[in-house]
Amino acid sequence: MELLNQEGWLFSLRWIHFLAGITWIGVLYYFNFIQTPFLATDLGGEARSAMMRGLVPNALWWFRWGAMFTFLSGWTIVITHMVTGTANMAYYTLILTGGLMGSLMWFNVWFVIWPIQRGLIANANATAAGGEADAAAAARAPIAGRASRTNTLFSIPMLFFMGSARHLTLVSHESPSYGTYLLIMLVVTLLVELNAFYGTAASQKPLASVSGTIWSGFILTAVLFAVASPLL
Repeated sequence: MELLNQEGWLFSLRWIHFLAGITWIGVLYYFNFIQTPFLATDLGGEARSAMMRGLVPNALWWFRWGAMFTFLSGWTIVITHMVTGTANMAYYTLILTGGLMGSLMWFNVWFVIWPIQRGLIANANATAAGGEADAAAAARAPIAGRASRTNTLFSIPMLFFMGSARHLTLVSHESPSYGTYLLIMLVVTLLVELNAFYGTAASQKPLASVSGTIWSGFILTAVLFAVASPLL
């Protein structure tokens, strides 16, 4: 049975990776494209407390564990290729472009978004029971919002470069400059990540809207593609 050999192992990992990734990114898009805009309306404001106590905890469970299984299965695929020698440098360069963004997204979920949202859920439960509102928890909410929007931004180039690793020829030069490309890609990607936490009002402005976030994702994809074209 093919599932019991190396090819079957890699296929099973990809299957898990796809399932977990669809779950994760699907909930991410729900939060950013549907829930957050709704909560900004008058009706959404009235429903906020009930949603934070009832709907959001369940959605965040699928969100964070989808992220975890996507992260673990993705890196297991890469490590398997490294151990077995079943991929070349062109593959690693492109898959690691997406993998870096995916790893930052995973970090944002588990160490930024989830801790802040957990505090907001506790605050909603406390106020619903007649307790005092936690002003500190509410003050941290915009940080989680920017991290979530940054994840949405990253998802666009992440999927492009992961898909291109096997299904699009981006590496075509006889002597590709892998190191130069990876260094530029690393710097650009980290600057986008750090902008969510340390950027100025002007640099963070695109993250304030769904359209700005989506356009930023396509622009980042185009920038990295423009860097890759002459170097790879």
